Amino acid sequence: MADTDFPNDLIALERSAWQAIQAGTLTVDTALAVQQAVTTFAAETKQSRIDVEMALKKKVRHPEPEAA
Repeated sequence: MADTDFPNDLIALERSAWQAIQAGTLTVDTALAVQQAVTTFAAETKQSRIDVEMALKKKVRHPEPEAA
C-alpha cells in the first residue's frame, strides 16, 4: 500500500490506543472507536480495511525517522 495521508484525528486515535495497549489500559470502547474510524476511512478512500489498519499501525508504532 502506498503512503496514505491519514487524517490527524485518526492518527491521534490510534496513538491513544497504542499508548493504552502499552500501559495495559486499553478498553473495548477505545478499540471499537479505532476500528470504526479505520473502517470508515477505508470505505471513504476505497481501500481495504486491513491494508488501512496495517499502514496506520505501522505509521504510529514504527514511524519513519524525520528528515534532517
